[in-house]
Order: sequence, then C-alpha cells, then structure tokens
Amino acid sequence: MGGLFRFGLIPPGSGVLCALSGGADSMYLLCRLLEGREKYGWTVYAAHFNHGLRPTAQRDEDFVRDWCGRQNVPLYTCRDNVEEYAVREKRSVEEAGRILRYRFLEGLAWETGCCERPAFIATGHHAGDNAETVLMNLIRGCGLKGLTGIPERRDNIVRPMLEVSRREIEAYLEANGVPHVEDETNTDLTYTRNKVRRQLLPLLEELNPQAAAHIAAAARRLREDEEELSRQAAPLAGQGLDIPAGVAIPARVPGEAPRPLALRACAMLLERAGLGGEAVHLESILSIAAGDDSSARLDVPGGSVWREYDLLVFSPGPNPGPPEPVELEMGETHWGSWSVACAQAVCPEKAYLSPWEFYLKLDRYLIRPRREGDKITLGKRPEKTVKKLMIEGRVPARHRELVPVLAAGEQVAAVGGFGPERVCLAAPGASALHIILKAEEK
Repeated sequence: MGGLFRFGLIPPGSGVLCALSGGADSMYLLCRLLEGREKYGWTVYAAHFNHGLRPTAQRDEDFVRDWCGRQNVPLYTCRDNVEEYAVREKRSVEEAGRILRYRFLEGLAWETGCCERPAFIATGHHAGDNAETVLMNLIRGCGLKGLTGIPERRDNIVRPMLEVSRREIEAYLEANGVPHVEDETNTDLTYTRNKVRRQLLPLLEELNPQAAAHIAAAARRLREDEEELSRQAAPLAGQGLDIPAGVAIPARVPGEAPRPLALRACAMLLERAGLGGEAVHLESILSIAAGDDSSARLDVPGGSVWREYDLLVFSPGPNPGPPEPVELEMGETHWGSWSVACAQAVCPEKAYLSPWEFYLKLDRYLIRPRREGDKITLGKRPEKTVKKLMIEGRVPARHRELVPVLAAGEQVAAVGGFGPERVCLAAPGASALHIILKAEEK
C-alpha cells in the first residue's frame, strides 16, 4: 500500500520539514517520511501553522503536539492573525492563510537546514488534490500552465504524494492505527474546491474510477509541453531591460512572436517586474504590444503595463498623479520633478531664448497640469491643443499630466519643455518675469 510515494524526490541525508495540519493527508505524509528517516537517513521535523480561523484550531494543534511528542518528532508551531492580514493586504482569507503558512515554513526550513541550504519542505498534496486543481483551473479558463497541475518540486518544496490516492491514504492510516483530525470546513460546499472534491470529481469517477489518476497523468504530459514552450520563450523575455520604472521591452518582440511564446514571455516579464497576472491579463498585454495605440495602458495586480510608443513597460506600484496647482512665486517654485525659477527683470531684445528660458508679461501665473481644451501658439506655428503638442513631442501618456503648464486664468502662457505662448511674451524693454524651467526627466 502506498507504493507510489515518491521517496526519490528527497536526497539521502537531507533535512525534511513536514507541513503537519493533523489531517489524514499530512499524517500519512509524516508517517512515510519517518519510514524514509530509517531508510535514507533523513532528519525529519514537523511544522504546524495555526490559522486560528476555526473553533477546533487549538484542538488540532494540541493533537499534533501530543502525537509528535510520542513519536519523538521535533515540532515547531506558529499562530498568526490570518483575517487581519487578509484585510490589510486585500486578499481572500484562503490566500492570506496560504501566504502566511508558506512564509512560516520557508523561514523555518532555513533554520532547520544546514548552513548552505534549507531543509526540504514536504506537503501532503495527493492525487485527488492534483486533479481538483486541474479541474478548478480549467473551469476558470486557464492557459496551458494551469492544466499542468501541482508540481512535484518547486525550489525546496516537494510533494511526494501526488500519485497517492485518497483511498490509499485512508487504508494506510487504518492498517497502521494512525489517528488524525477532521477539518469541519471540508464539508462546506460554499468553497469551490469542496464542490469539486465532493460533487464534480465523484461524478467523473462514476464514469471512470481512474479519473483522478488519468487527470494527473495528463497534467504531467502537459507540464512537459509547458516547460519546452517556456524554454523557447525565455530568450524573448531576456530582451527586456531594467529601467527605473520597472522592466521595458520593444513592443515588437512579443507583438511579432508566435502567440504561445509571446504569452509566456509576457508572463516572465510580469514576474521579473514583481507583478501578478492571469490569462486575461496576458491576452490584454499581448494586444497592447501588437496594437496601434502607442499609449495604451493596463492595470495588473501590483502595478500596470503600458505602451510608451515603441516600448512595452512593466511597472510595479501605482502611477503617480499630477501635483496640485500652485502659484508661481518669485525665486524658485517646485512642482513635481520640475522647478520654475522666476525673477522680475527688464525684457531684453529677444523675449524668447529657448523652450526652457523666456520672458513673460507681468501677471499672476498658476503652475498646473494640462486641462482638456488647453491650447497654445508657439512662435510662428499654428495654434495647437496642448494634448496634440505632447503627442507630437512623444511625451508618454503617463507623463503628460506631470508636465507643468503656466497659466494666467484660462490663458496658457507656457508648457514645460515646449516653450511660451506667443501673445504672453513680454515686449523688449518692458518689465517682465524672467522664467527658467528645469526638469529631472523630460
């Protein structure tokens, strides 16, 4: 019984940290790891994370503490406020619990491992869990990666039970007299996974008793395809460059690549920039890369992705909003990343020196972001809207509200980096305001 437990995932002599909830799956896992302790010289530890979400949470912790004590298994426990973390980070309680649990396990793995590497973390995911994950991802409309199921190994996390069925687990525990506790939420059909586990998967097993095993086998084959496609996509993603805003890549790279490779390259770039995203985000990013809108933008978990003319930018964090309008004062006035130096002077023969330095008529000026309908006439050129001026000047869409506009009432007097309005320039010999603009970025 249980012959499909993958002992070979863990090298001989390793430290192994068993994620132990006290349920049937994790108790089976710990027992099999203890068998490996005798056979392969593993050092086995157990770790219990108390979510504190159920009335029986303390019962479960007391149970594993007692059992590990009697089996001489070192046990480490942790309790954290999952609900508080979920509210603070705007995540579901289930996701928050998973994040905090793995954070605890990974930190503990380093403590219990050797100085060069952490201990392996073993979790009790079995064949049924794998099939449920594939089905849930399929229902959500995932890509190929979502159909590859739960990986047997990711970094130092191993899952030796992915080919072990629930029936094998229960039979092993009964034959060896191993107790376990039941999580009462496992019967709550408000959870999608429980519906899949208790309603959908049994129906599939009526059609074919080996349904879970066949789904897991298909997931293994699909993982091979996914790994090969990801290998081919890696050089595309490797063309991305780190920039202050995040990561940028020529839009034509994913825009012209074969679609399966382009989607994977975009996923890699999201991860590199520290961003999240699902299949729907990847489809939208690819549309932006291949489209004609040179200022298209998409919000993704953790930040945003946008076109900056020929570049596709992956940027963490929120986009900065425009600074509040301020009165132009004598001396130096700061507005965002810009500074505007202003001094009263007599206008020389030429009021216009450059787009960054000029003499304006005496008036009260406001420094503000552009507004819809703003217009300006630069030199002998025809009048244009400020928006069109910035587009022609290839100012990225996300930067346009960060360029200062000097205005006297509704009249635009100057636009940062583009120059002054013709009718606002002072006459030679007249009292004027000497304006010098500086920007950290244009």
